[in-house]
Amino acid sequence: MLVPDKIVRTGKCSVLKLALQANKKDSFMNTLENKTAFVTGGSRGIGAAIVRALAEDGASVTFTYSNSAEQAEALIANLESKGYRVKAVQADNRQRGAITAAIEELVSSEGGLDILVNSAGTFIVKPFEEHTWEDYDRIMAVNVEAIVEACMAASKLMSTSGRIISIGSSMAKRVSAPMSTLYSMSKSALVGLTKGLARDLGTKGITVNLVQPGSVNTEMNPETSPFADFQRSLMAIPQFGKPEHIASMVSYLASPQSSYTTGSIIDIDGGYHA
Repeated sequence: MLVPDKIVRTGKCSVLKLALQANKKDSFMNTLENKTAFVTGGSRGIGAAIVRALAEDGASVTFTYSNSAEQAEALIANLESKGYRVKAVQADNRQRGAITAAIEELVSSEGGLDILVNSAGTFIVKPFEEHTWEDYDRIMAVNVEAIVEACMAASKLMSTSGRIISIGSSMAKRVSAPMSTLYSMSKSALVGLTKGLARDLGTKGITVNLVQPGSVNTEMNPETSPFADFQRSLMAIPQFGKPEHIASMVSYLASPQSSYTTGSIIDIDGGYHA
């Protein structure tokens, strides 16, 4: 750190103090400089917060969206206006091969892939006996098969010291309400995938971790919904989380500081499992 030869004081503040504060702030930024990240489902909610966090940490971020083109464009415009490197690609997670093609295109254009974040997900709320095979196929395609596909593609192309991070759900461990059987089943599959992949890819220096959010204030589960008070009643901290709470953990798991963390299932749920 450079220290100025003279300290100029203005009131109780000094240039030295300001320099120390700036240096401390910079030490937590740009931890992903020269890294390339791929985020599925990054146009809104938790996914958008993750895109912002990785970009702010210095990564070049490509994210996918399915139907939210307007939100994707707004996110890009906002981040590019701040000097961050982001781009979006339309990809339907239900279409096998779409995510692989997007990852291969990214590696071709950027020269490599360092970070994969599987954030896309879907939820169909209805009594179990009313579900159809079409419901099952949709949930499994988006919540499980697309993630497996992304991991397959990324593991072949990812650099050593790569990072794979998936977004699961607290409902993989505790199902507190009816009409969520298929969703909780699909999210439970990510636990086995994460632990198995951690073993398969550990010798390559690639870490694999799963973040399981609880109730987070998003379009999918707003804190003002008729079911919000019930959810709050189950938490040690009776309030909804913010997408940024999840994104900050993803930022850590994507960073060099997390190199000894793999196969971990991390709950961020306000004490839902306490």
